[in-house]
Amino acid sequence: MRVSDIFLAVPQVVLAIAIAQTLGPSLPNVILALSATYWPWFARVVYAETRALQKEVFVESTAALGASPFRLVALHVLPNIASPIIVRTSIGMGFTILTAAALGFLGLGPPPPTPEWGRTIAESREFLPDAWWYAAAPGLAIFLTVMGFNLLGDGLRDVLDPRIRRARSGRDG
Repeated sequence: MRVSDIFLAVPQVVLAIAIAQTLGPSLPNVILALSATYWPWFARVVYAETRALQKEVFVESTAALGASPFRLVALHVLPNIASPIIVRTSIGMGFTILTAAALGFLGLGPPPPTPEWGRTIAESREFLPDAWWYAAAPGLAIFLTVMGFNLLGDGLRDVLDPRIRRARSGRDG
């Protein structure tokens, strides 16, 4: 967790820019830069959820019955931490899309002819303010995609979080 804390100490966008600049503009390098800057968030979620489950009765009783560590993790821990991981993924996709667009805007994304929203906005700057719709279309696409992933993550959190389900069932019943 100390390594993830070091990665979290540097803002994700700055670290992604540094990695993409060092490696050069290409789609695999953008993917590598985004992956290298986003893994600490997943590590923190998995670590926190696993630590919370560690003292649960069903985990202790399964271990006491002699289950192997692999069986314990695969059949009991992973299913219980899957929902926070899914929610974190869907919410994090919006920020990842914005970071990828920022890399493309700065010229660190995939080179032409690969279509990329950030580069499209950067290229449309020369037509502003006369042809504002050149920049508005990819900007609106980014906005709608990020908003869609955020709403999906919020909905998944409402559906998958057992604390919210318990609160609703107690209130409705």
